[in-house]
Amino acid sequence: MHDGPPSDSRAKDYYVTYKDYIKNVASSEIYATWPEATLTANILAIQSITLNRVYTEWYRNKGYDFTITSSTAYDQKWIPGRNIFDNISRIVDNIFTNYISRPNVRQPLFTQYCDGKMVSCPDWMRQWDSKYLGDQGYSAIEILRAFYGNSVYINSSTEISGIPSSWPGYDLTIGATGSKVLQMQQQLNVIADAYPLIPKISQDGIYGEKTANAVKIFQKIFGLPQTGVTDFPTWYKISEIYVGVSRIAEMA
Repeated sequence: MHDGPPSDSRAKDYYVTYKDYIKNVASSEIYATWPEATLTANILAIQSITLNRVYTEWYRNKGYDFTITSSTAYDQKWIPGRNIFDNISRIVDNIFTNYISRPNVRQPLFTQYCDGKMVSCPDWMRQWDSKYLGDQGYSAIEILRAFYGNSVYINSSTEISGIPSSWPGYDLTIGATGSKVLQMQQQLNVIADAYPLIPKISQDGIYGEKTANAVKIFQKIFGLPQTGVTDFPTWYKISEIYVGVSRIAEMA
């Protein structure tokens, strides 16, 4: 992350994880009080622009040593250390693997947008107009298609860099069995070494009461709904913390 226009060599560079970057931009670009469908549509647009920059290596191909900037003249607004809104954080945790595509085009769509009040952009998404569509009951994909055309659709990445294994595609809950349960149990036990409040559990690939309880405690520690179910956000939070504590252990 280059905190300024690309040509400003004095601007500071930051290393920011993908999800943290998206949450920061969304909290800077849109209002947390807007309808959920509007927030989701705008976050998908933010993610698509970001992934387009990553996919095309836009700046690195021009000789710069960064992936994206905080300049709204080129990219999206990012503010160092800003507060993140809880509902925006929750939405990002649920959809961060998604982006906008067109049929038969591999790369994420460069989903440009503007506020639609201070700046006019007839061919892009206008954020305030997306708010009004959300007020009228439009879904996120309907909002996006209103601006980018009826051919766009929500695509999903099946592999996430830095994550040991992708979400199985369904919630893990009591009664579930198999390799995905085993992997999650193994990761939780590693995390428990760094967070002793999480009880160690049997690594047997069976999602029983003790596994559900360990998941529930993990969710409490990391600010997730305490359901005891390993849903999409919980799976990736477990993977994220597991990778972090494993790296710390390797450095010790």
